[in-house]
Amino acid sequence: MTVLYTLGSVVLVSALSLLGIIFFLFEEKSIHKVLLYFVSLSTGALLGDVFIHIIPEMMNDPTTIKRNLIILLGGILFSFILEKLIHWRHCHVLPSVHHHHPMGLVNVVAESIHNFIDGLAIAAAFLASIPVGISTSLAIVFHEIPHEVGNVAILLHSGFPKKKALLFNMLSAAAAIVGAVVVLLFAAASDVLSSAMLPFAAGNLLYIAGSDLIPELHKESRLPQSLLQLLCIVAGMFIMYGVKVFEG
Repeated sequence: MTVLYTLGSVVLVSALSLLGIIFFLFEEKSIHKVLLYFVSLSTGALLGDVFIHIIPEMMNDPTTIKRNLIILLGGILFSFILEKLIHWRHCHVLPSVHHHHPMGLVNVVAESIHNFIDGLAIAAAFLASIPVGISTSLAIVFHEIPHEVGNVAILLHSGFPKKKALLFNMLSAAAAIVGAVVVLLFAAASDVLSSAMLPFAAGNLLYIAGSDLIPELHKESRLPQSLLQLLCIVAGMFIMYGVKVFEG
């Protein structure tokens, strides 16, 4: 049952890459007006998932609390190192006749790694318990909705045709399935690995919320929009709390 829930969830998350098709239907300017509010909602959902679902699950065994917190910090550091490596690979030469900017392809590679980690997080959460897996999947879904639309926007900006941009985005999203399968295969053979993956995933999710999403929200400084962002963050947290209450 755990395997079915995990694979179903990562397939759903991967399918969100198809959201880029809205660029075929609406103007890009209209889409970007609402993206930041989805980012706000996903920020609250990720933070709520970590503090309401994952950390309490990690605390069930008093003998492993210290170890789990160290692994959580390791998850944050891992995400930092990974993102730093990706930034080092970015091209800083201006586009010209003799030099085409590889931003689009770099983004595909970066997103493949990011989605691979999402798959790790989902599988690790389901190995802990099905309710934690569901809440983590839900948090990642909220996170991926604006993310996938933004990815297609970057590819289009890099010169990809619409159909090719959608295809490359779908391929990078499929890395979540690979990440989940890796965890299911190796964690099944090791109880130690299985128990370590949950705090590691928590560190990844905290890093995404704190390093990637919140700085993006600070780009909007107007008061009405900032208050609406705050309400969306709180709404994301309340959704995670509601899932916890529903679990009973």
